[in-house]
Amino acid sequence: MADIRLEGVGHSYDGGRTWALKPMTWTWRSSRAYALLGPSGCGKTTLLNIISGLLSPTVGRIWFDDREVTAVPTAGRNIAQVFQFPVLYEEMSVYDNLAFPLRNRKYPKAEIDQRVRRVSQLLGLDEHLKRRSRRLDPGRQQIVSLGRGLVRSEVAAVLLDEPLTVVDPALKWTLRSKLKEIHRDTGHTLIYVTHDQTEALTFADEVVVLNEGAIVQAGEPAELFLSPAHEFVGHFIGSPGMNVVPAEIADGLVKVGGTDVGQAVGELEPGPVHIGVRPEFARLGAGETSPGLPVRVTSVDRMGAYNLVHVQAGDHPMIAKTEADARFTPDAVEFLHFAPDRAFLFRDAVRCGSIAPLDGEGAP
Repeated sequence: MADIRLEGVGHSYDGGRTWALKPMTWTWRSSRAYALLGPSGCGKTTLLNIISGLLSPTVGRIWFDDREVTAVPTAGRNIAQVFQFPVLYEEMSVYDNLAFPLRNRKYPKAEIDQRVRRVSQLLGLDEHLKRRSRRLDPGRQQIVSLGRGLVRSEVAAVLLDEPLTVVDPALKWTLRSKLKEIHRDTGHTLIYVTHDQTEALTFADEVVVLNEGAIVQAGEPAELFLSPAHEFVGHFIGSPGMNVVPAEIADGLVKVGGTDVGQAVGELEPGPVHIGVRPEFARLGAGETSPGLPVRVTSVDRMGAYNLVHVQAGDHPMIAKTEADARFTPDAVEFLHFAPDRAFLFRDAVRCGSIAPLDGEGAP
């Protein structure tokens, strides 16, 4: 295992006119499980391939602990990489595919057998060990590929590029928990690329959110959900994502339209801002209580355990998450309130402050 340190690493596919990966300095700490989360085209796979040596960065240097590996080929980096689709020796048995990386490095036979059987047990492959890999369905083949990446104990890191894409959805929950168990067993540094927030939040010790080639926030799953530092994080994490509404700061107050909705907290100049509040922290009430924003109910989605109430604040749609037995009528005017410490202010998409209740007013 190793700390993986990037110093000013960036990559351009067109000679520097545009950056698929904007120059960044970042450290992946040894033995931690990371999720690299972001939408398609944001630079996740580019970054992973630079770490593994499949791609040389346009600028910057890469270090594994105190060893610079910028010019070292993949074979010299001691990396295990699992791709989005299965990469196997199809004529080999499942057992031999799992054992191959260990045999290639001259592991003792007893240790090979022990590690293969440990990984196969965790991934549910025991009954398939004698089968040829080509006879498995694509999802099971990918699980074997995953096992090949995880079977070695001494690798600097295991890089996983959307490894569960072709796996049956019913198996994904189980495999994510198995990955965490294997991580505890091996202590590998894991970097798991995904566009699926559920995979990222349930698997990782730390989630690194990438957008347009740049890291916009990193932290534990709860931190990203409860305290987004960037509008993109609020939008991308959560289902549904964070409500974002234009507002104005004047005389220390936050206004939406002509309504005072709270006090601005932070060193903020007067002027336009965005309010970001998650549906979980947007409360609807029938009485006009301050801070309360008048909204019109447009529809209600009944989700079973809860409701999602769609409302309109002027021209801006918002969503509030309510109890399942709450009743709201379309076209009714209600008042929306922000939970204390859970409504944030953003400028240029970056969090710059928060909203506190008006003087003398408590939370509804």
